[in-house]
Amino acid sequence: MVNQRFRPGDTRGDLSSINTNPSAMTALQALFATNKALSTVQSRISTGLRVAEAKDNAAYWSIATTMRSDNKVLSTVQDTLGLGASRIDTAYTAMESAIELVDEIKQKVLAAVGMSDDNQAKIQEEISAYQQQLLSIARSATFSGANWLAVNSATAFGHPAAGTHNPVEIVAAFTRDPSGAIILGTIDIDVQSIKLYDDAATTNETMGLLEGLRLGTTGLRDNTATAATAGTVAATDGYAVATFNVVGFSDEQLAQMLAVVDITVTEMTNAATAIGAAKRRIDMQKEFGSKLMDSIDRGVGQLVDADMNKESTKLQALQVQQQLGIQSLSIANSNAQNILLLFRGQ
Repeated sequence: MVNQRFRPGDTRGDLSSINTNPSAMTALQALFATNKALSTVQSRISTGLRVAEAKDNAAYWSIATTMRSDNKVLSTVQDTLGLGASRIDTAYTAMESAIELVDEIKQKVLAAVGMSDDNQAKIQEEISAYQQQLLSIARSATFSGANWLAVNSATAFGHPAAGTHNPVEIVAAFTRDPSGAIILGTIDIDVQSIKLYDDAATTNETMGLLEGLRLGTTGLRDNTATAATAGTVAATDGYAVATFNVVGFSDEQLAQMLAVVDITVTEMTNAATAIGAAKRRIDMQKEFGSKLMDSIDRGVGQLVDADMNKESTKLQALQVQQQLGIQSLSIANSNAQNILLLFRGQ
C-alpha cells in the first residue's frame, strides 16, 4: 500500500488547530448576526416603531419628527380656533339681543307719533331703559378679555388712529410652502364694521353703529350731522339710537327717527351676518384641521410604524435561529475537545 503524505500547498486535508477554530468562528459570526437581528425585532415590538431613532433611517426619522412637530402646532391652532369660536359666539349672542332691543325702540318711536308731550315722556322712559340696556349688553359681550361690540380703539392693538379699530385675526391654519417656510392662515373679524360703541371715536362716521349721529334725510352716519332740536327741522338734523329722545319732537322729526332706526337695524343685521359667517368658517376649519391631523398621523405611521404581524413572525424565526446558532457553536467548540483523544491513544 502506497504511503500518502500531504505536501505543502496540498488542500486535500483540513488543518486541526487548538489556536484557530474556523468552524467556531463561523458559527459565532452567524450567532452574532442573529442576535443583532433579534435585538432589532424586539426593539420594534416593544416600541411599535420601525424607525425609532435617526440611525434606523435618517430620512424617514427627519420627516416624521418634522411632521410630529407640525401636528403639535396644529393642535394649538385647534385650541385657538376654539377660543375664537367662543368669542364670536359671545359677540353674536349680544348682537342678537341688541337687535331685539333696537326693534323695541323702533316700535316706541312709532308709538310716539301724534302723542302729547306727557305721553311722549312716558314712552321716552321706556326708550331710555332700552338705551341703557343696549350699552350694558355691549359692554358685557366680553370673552377672555376680548370685546368687539364696546371698544376703545385708542387702546386696541396696532390701532392706526382713534376711532379706527383694526380687524381681529384668528389663527386658523398652519402650513409650509415648498421651501419649508411657515405660512399662517387667519380668519379676520372686521371689528370696525360691527362695533356698537367706541369710547375713543370723535366723529360720527367712526363711532359705533348705535352712537354715531345719522342724517335724518339718509339714515347714514355722517360727520355733517348735528344733534336735532325738538320742534325745529333742519337739513343737518342727526339722530342716534343711543341718544334718541322723542319728547317735543315733531311728527316729521319722528319719521326721520324711524328711518334712522330702521337703517341701524339693517346695519346691525349685516354685522350679525358677518359674525355668523366667521363662526361658520371657524367650524369648517376646525373640522378640516381635525381631519388633517389624523391624515398626518397616518402618514407618519406609514413611515415609521412597525408591522406587528410581520415582526412577530420574524421574532419566532429568529428565536429558532438563535437556538440553532448556539447548538452549532457548541458543536464547533466540541471539535477541539476531540483532539485530546489522540493524545490518550484512543
